[in-house]
Amino acid sequence: MKILKKESLALGGFAGIKEHRLVVDKRIGGDGDTWDGLGNFVYLADAYYDPYGQSNMHSHSEIDIISVIVEGRVNHEGSLQHGESLVAKQVQVQRAGGEGFSHNEINPDAQKNRMIQIWVLPEKSGEPASYKLYDLAKGDLTQVYGGLEEESKTLSSHTILEVGILTAKEKISKTGEFMLYVTQGSGKINGSVVNDGDLTQGVDLELEAFSAGMQVIIVSRI
Repeated sequence: MKILKKESLALGGFAGIKEHRLVVDKRIGGDGDTWDGLGNFVYLADAYYDPYGQSNMHSHSEIDIISVIVEGRVNHEGSLQHGESLVAKQVQVQRAGGEGFSHNEINPDAQKNRMIQIWVLPEKSGEPASYKLYDLAKGDLTQVYGGLEEESKTLSSHTILEVGILTAKEKISKTGEFMLYVTQGSGKINGSVVNDGDLTQGVDLELEAFSAGMQVIIVSRI
């Protein structure tokens, strides 16, 4: 199993956002200083917004964008679900498709917030734009992206994203390839201790949470 630590990477950013980019796949211009993704997962940035910072309005097409709110709040503006207010323990999923969408994400508060942004390439071009919002519950592993086309709860893809807020000593096992990012707390993965800001990649996941409220993002494939 491999581990990439956020603290080992340079802090970058744009507009009112500072971020560490842990995954920038070669398929979207990565040059090897970060990791490639798994399946159609191609990008992961751990970002915080400056007080009252924002991304500024911009557009996307043919990309699926998953935003995991870790701390604070985010106000969402744009062509999909304009005016949504997001808080910690929520996940926003936007599919640009061929139709495309524009958005601006804003920190409405006088202190920094924290958001993990993930990009996944669509498996079919020309899909209509769509929007979904998920609430996370402690002790649950919530699938927020991927699955078969006939399912409506999540956007379809063979790349699966799950977000979990775990209880102390909770264990999760999965077979096959995985990537896992820790966004709060600490635990043990396949015998190695991991902490907030650690990205791991391996085969056949064995995870045990050390701390109550350990939050993880798991990427796998079907």
